[in-house]
Amino acid sequence: MAKYASNPLLLVALLCAFAAARINCLDQNGICKSLVETQGYTCEDHQVTTEDGYILGLQRIPSGKSSNNSTAQKLPVLLQHGLMGDAGSWLLNPPDQALAFILADKGFDVWLANARGTQASRGHKSLNNIDPAYWEWTWDQLAAYDLPAFFNYVNNQTGQKVHYVGHSLGTLSVLAALSQQKLSTTLRSAALLCPVAYLGQMSTLLGRISAQSYTAEGLYATGVREYPPPGEAAAQNLETFLCSQPGVDCSNFMAAVTGPNCCITPTSSILLFQHIPQSTSTKNMVHMSQMIRRGTITMFDYVLPAINMQRYNQLTPPVYNMASIPKDVPLFFGYGGRDELSDVNDVKALLNDLRDHDKDKLVEQYIEEYAHMDFIMAGNANQKVYDPLLTFFGQN
Repeated sequence: MAKYASNPLLLVALLCAFAAARINCLDQNGICKSLVETQGYTCEDHQVTTEDGYILGLQRIPSGKSSNNSTAQKLPVLLQHGLMGDAGSWLLNPPDQALAFILADKGFDVWLANARGTQASRGHKSLNNIDPAYWEWTWDQLAAYDLPAFFNYVNNQTGQKVHYVGHSLGTLSVLAALSQQKLSTTLRSAALLCPVAYLGQMSTLLGRISAQSYTAEGLYATGVREYPPPGEAAAQNLETFLCSQPGVDCSNFMAAVTGPNCCITPTSSILLFQHIPQSTSTKNMVHMSQMIRRGTITMFDYVLPAINMQRYNQLTPPVYNMASIPKDVPLFFGYGGRDELSDVNDVKALLNDLRDHDKDKLVEQYIEEYAHMDFIMAGNANQKVYDPLLTFFGQN
């Protein structure tokens, strides 16, 4: 029997098929009104403009239900979701189980980021999101532009350095930024849940099929720039192709999408499927496929040396050197034994790159029974993950 796994391409195919079309399920009233205020919390909508012109949505929960509304003495925390999620990913469980609400109730000033292309972040100073040029980006640009813009905005609003929590792709972007000495004046600490850097040892059969078949590259070559592509037919074709491969079993939907999560309730699963998939770029999917095939952490490879030379002034894409991350940056790593996207072996390769990191600045939280989505949606994550994370924040 095939192992179930989390993979970006499969995620799109299965979720689109499940919805019978690509549906943006986020309430039209927005994240604040549909997911935060309904739970009795105050919520603010903010907008941030990146250096390359993208206008990004940012939500703020300035206080808990019973805490002081003043943010003067509160430490800000920025939460960054994973691939094809949005800020709603942190808000789908009950308040005593959802990290964003837990942090607010513990006295933090909580900020929720939305990556470019998601429902809350589809604006641009000069481009319309139906323009192909709008989608010409990968996680390179999330690290170079989106994260610094979010950090600078929160720092300017609060006057304080920022704690950070990233999940999945939200860890890759901050690791890349830190390796290039970005965020040094605005980051207080970084918690990385299901850290993604190396993907070469990813254990999912579906992930490898997606990458080795050049699925994303094929879509990009036919002019598809937004991912998932509009239309039921494209989603059905992806599902049919991936799930018909030898040894692949897509009958267990949640397991096939995220790995065998141990502790997510059916109610939380239903809410999750109502809020994803959010859009990313096809080019971003190509970039991730390159990482899976090669086992490296580099900028996007344009394949033709002449184009790489034009873009990077060298024949091959520059490498993100994880060992270049400043050794005194406080880092928290949360990873699971059943996560087939953020595979344990790949996480260990990343930790090996950080072997010279200050020992008192690096914390590991390994949970054998957890898979990819357990870290943000498990009913017991408040004890398993968030209590140690809060201790980490308290020490930094």
